[in-house]
Amino acid sequence: MNDFDVRTLASRSRIFDPAVVDWQSVPRHRLPAPALRALRYMQDVESHTVIYLRELLSTRAVDDAEMAGFLATWFYEETAHGRVIAQFLAAAGYPVVTRPRAARRLSERVEALGIAGIAACWRDFPAVHMTWGAINELTTLTGYRRLAELAGHPVLADLLAQIMRDEARHFGFYYEQAARRLSASATARRVTRVLVTRFWDPVGAGVQPDSETRFLAAYLLGGCQGRAAAQMIDRTIRRLPGLEDVPLVEAWVGRHCRELADTPPMGGLGAAALS
Repeated sequence: MNDFDVRTLASRSRIFDPAVVDWQSVPRHRLPAPALRALRYMQDVESHTVIYLRELLSTRAVDDAEMAGFLATWFYEETAHGRVIAQFLAAAGYPVVTRPRAARRLSERVEALGIAGIAACWRDFPAVHMTWGAINELTTLTGYRRLAELAGHPVLADLLAQIMRDEARHFGFYYEQAARRLSASATARRVTRVLVTRFWDPVGAGVQPDSETRFLAAYLLGGCQGRAAAQMIDRTIRRLPGLEDVPLVEAWVGRHCRELADTPPMGGLGAAALS
């Protein structure tokens, strides 16, 4: 995606307009407890975007005009998603309890230091970030689609359809950038494959309790249709140079989600979701 494409992406950006949502109809439709739990997870992760941006701005990403321009639009839209999902939850009778973002777990601080260290000494680091972003955006997009199917809530389905349009554009940028940067460097391909294989986790891992990440993956990507969705993500990402047959979403779900998707929450935001 060239500089013109980044400007085009920004020009298509629209902050989610709450006026287009039929808020009065939200409480008229039942929101199943598992869907509520999943939606709370998603809202919290979308609202965590400011922390992800802070970490990215300490890397070489900020020196790349295309990436910097994209990240401005990405942050603008992702934070809007968090706000509108919070508004939906409040309309459904489950107001969101905000939590401080400045305090981070030790694992988050270690991860941030590791990212900054790699980025400082390796000029091809953006290839890793773009690949990681492509995986996470496609996983998020697929997760929203699965949630709309499973929840059976018409207002939520309309809301998520609008969010998915943004997520699809974000994925397109990440994927094209990853493909171009991986094609240009054999070292980038090797290092990216190693890092993805060893360290990739679903969006929100490390931010949410492990039990909630496992629940979300089992709920959205379990069963025949969920597994087909996970396989679609894997097939798409494996088209990137150097990532052929890399273990991804289906493998992660198989390792971590042996429990049933309707397991009761084990604390954290999940417990609040059903209170």
